[in-house]
Amino acid sequence: MNVSLVAMMIHTGLMVKTVMLILLFFSVVSWSIIIMKQLMFRRVRQNSEEFLDRFWASKTLNEAYDSAKEYTLSPEAAVFVSGFHELKKLSTAREHQEPERETLDMQLATLDNLKRSLRKAHIFEIDRLGRSLPFLATTGSAAPFIGLFGTVWGIMSSFQDIGMRGSASLAVVAPGISEALVATAAGLAVAIPAVISYNFFANKLSEFDSDIEHFSTDFLNLIERDILTRAQ
Repeated sequence: MNVSLVAMMIHTGLMVKTVMLILLFFSVVSWSIIIMKQLMFRRVRQNSEEFLDRFWASKTLNEAYDSAKEYTLSPEAAVFVSGFHELKKLSTAREHQEPERETLDMQLATLDNLKRSLRKAHIFEIDRLGRSLPFLATTGSAAPFIGLFGTVWGIMSSFQDIGMRGSASLAVVAPGISEALVATAAGLAVAIPAVISYNFFANKLSEFDSDIEHFSTDFLNLIERDILTRAQ
């Protein structure tokens, strides 16, 4: 008896083959996402580290802005660019006001607009980095059940064949059941890497979220200190 995995897949019924094709689709897409995210997160980390080094070495915000435009993958750079544009808008709006009417409270109130701008950019960057990860979660939760469905269907077909043949010997039962169980094994083989990778990338995403939050706080503190210094 040829008990190779390929042979068992070939001899399975139409429904089990359909299940196997669905699992193959999930597997191909999942591994594509895993490889893509691994490469992307590595580049994002490298971009962020290089940008932060240049940001804190910059003497002016304009110089930091020029540096940020070079690191398109860095979420901190994107957040800074959004905040810088908001500061430019606020600066333009203040130019049309009478300087003597601008109080410290009014200057500090502009920080609320800056905070909203940074928060919006923060959320956008996290959504960008986390894109496609829900597919891994879906694969991890659904693939075992899809495989189990194929197994149940295959076993039902095997028992139907047993009833038609009128024989329940091991030689008759074993091949059909072993072929049906391949679907469950395939479902687990697809789900396990997806679950492990999802948890790994979710943890990385949490680290990125924390890093962006820290940078936003430092940037806001820098702007607030500048406003207080000019008000004295």
